[in-house]
Amino acid sequence: MATPLVVSEVVKSFTMHLRDGIKLPVVSDVSFSVASGECVVLGGPSGIGKSSLLKMTYGNYAVDSGQILIKHHDKIVDLATADPRTIIDVRRHTLGYVSQFLRTVPRVAAIDVVAEPLVARGEKAETAREKAANLLSKLNLPEALWQLPPATFSGGEQQRVNIARGFITEHTVLLLDEPTASLDARNRAVVVGMIEEKKKAGVALLGIFHDEEVREAVADRILDVQKFSPRKAIAA
Repeated sequence: MATPLVVSEVVKSFTMHLRDGIKLPVVSDVSFSVASGECVVLGGPSGIGKSSLLKMTYGNYAVDSGQILIKHHDKIVDLATADPRTIIDVRRHTLGYVSQFLRTVPRVAAIDVVAEPLVARGEKAETAREKAANLLSKLNLPEALWQLPPATFSGGEQQRVNIARGFITEHTVLLLDEPTASLDARNRAVVVGMIEEKKKAGVALLGIFHDEEVREAVADRILDVQKFSPRKAIAA
């Protein structure tokens, strides 16, 4: 497999159970790949299926048909049909995800929230915390906040914790869902630099960026999700 992520002929619809089982088509015949060291950005208007496509790739949404192939431990795993235990293992070791919002954990310090993915992979807690501290410092989160739970942080502060948590591992594939949405210009520039570092390290990145300046800075290729929209075909 020349690339770590291949999406092939994926179809997705939602069933409206409260409306007599009506099916709402989302995307159809989605096929693309992401190479190591490449950042592919999903483009298209709001509501066209970009976030749904990311969630399918991460295994949060089931697909109606098609394949989502990822290279994991020298094997190819189809996330479209993988069992939950396999998906969890893929997420722990191969496939990372940075969402727009941090799921805060009560009474857990920000530095430990960031370090947790490394600890889950077997790294010593002290080493993981040192790496977490380096990332939080790079993202300009005041050190006075590191030992506090992020539930009370501002949106921008929570997003920086979330970014640090997503970037701390060495996953070979990384999904990015609007990682800079709540950031100021200074920290957007930091995240752009972090994405470039991941690309140089050979990570395959698939993301959504509504900020045009950020999108132009990081995208090697823009994939127009509109061409996968079955709604367009229905309208025609």
